[in-house]
Amino acid sequence: MKSRTWMWMTAVSLFAALTMPVCMAAQNNPTQDHKSKHHQYKLIDMGSFGGPASLVPGSEVSINSRGTAIMQGDTATPDPFYPNCFWDCLVNHAGAWRDGVLTDLGELNNPNNSCQPTWINDRDVVVGACENGLIDPLANFPEIDAVVWKNGRIIDLGTLGGNASAAGAINNRGQVTGNAYNTIPDPFYGTLGPLNAFWAFGVTQMHAFLWQDGPMQDLGTLGGPDSIGESVNERGQVAGVSFTSFTPNPGTGIPTQDPFLWDNGKMTDLGTLGGTAGWPYGLNNKGQVTGQSNLADDVHFHAFLWDRGVLKDLGTLGGDKSSARWINDAGEVVGRAELYPGLTTRHGFLWKKGVMIDLGVLAGDTCATAYAINSSEQIVGDSGNCGGINHGFLWENGGPIVNLQTLVLPGSDVTISETNYINDAGEISGFGTNSNGDQRAILLIPCDEKHPGQCQDYSMIEVATPQTSGQETISQGSESPAGTDNPSRNRFGRGYNLPGQPAAPRD
Repeated sequence: MKSRTWMWMTAVSLFAALTMPVCMAAQNNPTQDHKSKHHQYKLIDMGSFGGPASLVPGSEVSINSRGTAIMQGDTATPDPFYPNCFWDCLVNHAGAWRDGVLTDLGELNNPNNSCQPTWINDRDVVVGACENGLIDPLANFPEIDAVVWKNGRIIDLGTLGGNASAAGAINNRGQVTGNAYNTIPDPFYGTLGPLNAFWAFGVTQMHAFLWQDGPMQDLGTLGGPDSIGESVNERGQVAGVSFTSFTPNPGTGIPTQDPFLWDNGKMTDLGTLGGTAGWPYGLNNKGQVTGQSNLADDVHFHAFLWDRGVLKDLGTLGGDKSSARWINDAGEVVGRAELYPGLTTRHGFLWKKGVMIDLGVLAGDTCATAYAINSSEQIVGDSGNCGGINHGFLWENGGPIVNLQTLVLPGSDVTISETNYINDAGEISGFGTNSNGDQRAILLIPCDEKHPGQCQDYSMIEVATPQTSGQETISQGSESPAGTDNPSRNRFGRGYNLPGQPAAPRD
């Protein structure tokens, strides 16, 4: 389900001297055990709908401030559209878990139509996409419609005239963004991305939309055929990506694609770091956008932060590439970055106030990614062997990172593989594997003062966390000497296949 092309690195020390110009000496002893106290966690297997497996959305908000979590679960019914399966060739339903109860959110038109949730707001309103039971006559593929689950009913948002749509995000005002197809033939269909899980559907143009209790509002593009709405904040601003023209670039064969910020009817081109492709992954309530962008040669790419008209290169940890995955309202950014030029070993990072902080990896691991950060500067992600089995981690109180499995109360049947979102109450979503080998959506509830009555043991525990050496790097923007490699063409989402597609690779 999660393939990785990051290699084991056995000669990393040979390249250490190359990173010295950009790295400040803040090295930890790799053999030293760091001890820190952490709350324990109650691990909840959110279950399924009669089938073996379940999952949570990739980089999206999957737990709201009320503790309601969303998931996607197998039924026992074979997918009627086989071999064009929605996920794993069983019918999938969307669910919401709260206070020990898993609720099936419902489907469009027929119980055998699959659904996927993508985002939940603080009013327990959920958005996503569902099959509608029809076959797209142009693409010869099951049609998907953007949906909203609200007050016990499902709302079909329709399309912009075409045969598919998907909702990606919703704010607390009920404003929804995503992408929808129109009826105009598109010579570049399936090439804009890697943001939306449903971007590969259809052969006509798709545009970003904004919806709020009425018809879809077409947000247009930056001049090309296609655009995608990725995130919407509480101000109603939408971050996404768009082609800027209909002219293909010689090196890629597709037009330039830039991140955008849509605000009050105007779509602003955020630009790139010199290359022909950039993708936004995070938008906060201040209108700051973060993501990754190609450099001028379209081989190297770096994490970026766009703030009030300025696109800043966040640099790397000394290596060839970086990618930003989330940003909180304090402007703190998390993601992952390579450590050595020419090598693909990577660590998760926290960027704040111009400094990129290396979060390290768990003992014995070689690669890590930080996926989300909350307002208390708690960070979650995964750590593993660049293609092997992964472990969910937590970073808090200045670090170091800790294996979340060591904080789980006894009695759980699930081994944590990845954690990908944390809300401001410290509740964590992710997925793991049970004793039968099935993937399961999980929720981790901290045994702390915010969660009375949830746990039998509220004592904090001391955990020894040996880790590899970390470092801090002053972000030097586009003048930093670090950075080469080509970004993946696929979304860095986790836990699901693109419907009808092979499992999305992760670099």
